[in-house]
Amino acid sequence: MSKRIVIDPVTRIEGHAKISIFLDDTGNVSDAEFHVVEFRGFEKFCQGRPYQEMPGITARICGICPVSHLLASAKAGDAIMAVNIPPAAEKLRRLMNLGQFIQSHALSFFHLSAPDFLLGWETPPPRRNLFGLIASNVELARAGIRLRQFGQEIIEILGGKKIHPSWGVPGGVRSPLTQEGRARIRAWLPEAYTTSKLALDLFRKTLETHKREIQIFGNFPSLFMGLVDADGNWEHHGGKLRFVDSSGSIIADQLDPQKYCEFIGEAVQNSSYLKSPYYSPVGFPDGMYRVGPLARLNVAKQMGTPKADAELKKFKKLGRKGAVTSSFLYHYARLIEILAAVERIEAALDDPDLLSEDLRADAGINSLRGVGVSEAPRGTLFHDYTVDRQGLLQKVNLVVATGQNNLAMNQTVAQIARHYVRGQDIPEPTLNRIEHGIRCYDPCLSCSTHAVGQMPLLVQLFGPDGSLLRQVARGGDFNRNAVQATQAS
Repeated sequence: MSKRIVIDPVTRIEGHAKISIFLDDTGNVSDAEFHVVEFRGFEKFCQGRPYQEMPGITARICGICPVSHLLASAKAGDAIMAVNIPPAAEKLRRLMNLGQFIQSHALSFFHLSAPDFLLGWETPPPRRNLFGLIASNVELARAGIRLRQFGQEIIEILGGKKIHPSWGVPGGVRSPLTQEGRARIRAWLPEAYTTSKLALDLFRKTLETHKREIQIFGNFPSLFMGLVDADGNWEHHGGKLRFVDSSGSIIADQLDPQKYCEFIGEAVQNSSYLKSPYYSPVGFPDGMYRVGPLARLNVAKQMGTPKADAELKKFKKLGRKGAVTSSFLYHYARLIEILAAVERIEAALDDPDLLSEDLRADAGINSLRGVGVSEAPRGTLFHDYTVDRQGLLQKVNLVVATGQNNLAMNQTVAQIARHYVRGQDIPEPTLNRIEHGIRCYDPCLSCSTHAVGQMPLLVQLFGPDGSLLRQVARGGDFNRNAVQATQAS
């Protein structure tokens, strides 16, 4: 007979979820599961809407990464219209996506994850957060906040507002960069470079002080998937898909993202609203793959910019058998991507196309199905739309990064729990380590289930007969029905 420990919800992630830890008769961890318990259903209620409305609708899935959905949705519209968008629109979309990378990665690193490894796992929860980081190192915390602001400024300059900009449309974008906007972005660059270097220097020290976490936090073989250009270099808003294995060997390359259904399957598990995609030639669950910063750096030959390329060489040396397999190093990969984004933004600013008024291609319905693919900060994002001859949506499928990392997140939670959990006594720092295994992936649960919400932390321990042996609450009031439902499960 087994025992079950429930962590509900997981904190300091976007959205809410819970973790179940199963103990065997000897008190050791036999398995663990990451449950996404929220649901909203964008894929269903978007049916019947005109495809032209989808960028604005799907951007509302999330307030953290609306740009990612905006751009992927616009690309799906491009495919339905069967058009090549003007060069200016392509370059402007890329510029906004780079701003999205910076703001999202800065939020993940400085606000959500850094308090753990900078302040310490044993630090009490009231101080193990951004405010504790401010109290400990005000200049570092300020730099992180400002770096995120830089990314948000780019989004606002292009789209008119920081959140949910109605800017990307099928066929292109609504407005160009202005001379004033270009000057504002350029003025931020020195500070962005300084903060990027500060964060990278800081994390290199973390590599020395957290060798145990590198070995334990999601360190296992898997496949990795991401977009690359024709030369195999880092890509974020175009190119083709590449899969590599844990040895670093390329197992599939230059795959057409429009045909993702031919090599990506989607499994459904009863324990979560989150789907579990897998590499279908290998099958489920052996076809587990990871996406996002760690995967993108594993599949890329180069970043394509001098400073980031130098950092990528250091990163790849951490992969002793080829690919870098520790999920704790997602943090390092995010910082390298921030640096690459800053470099690419600087290189792009002098391009006259950014000021062009030739921004949209116009056409009717030329294809009844369109797939838009872009790299979101958390990983590869697919928007797949099927329409009728009037352009009304008949079917919508969203394959998001958090879902594609679902199998890996489950394995990460189990690996950490097996190392730290012994019997029924689970101190708060151990719970935080288990939660941090999820934070490594920076999951966006509003995207993955197209929902919103937040809850305090509830941990429940169940005996072999299903009775509640112990309950620990962290902050806030709990919904009585939710607690009873968890007990009944």
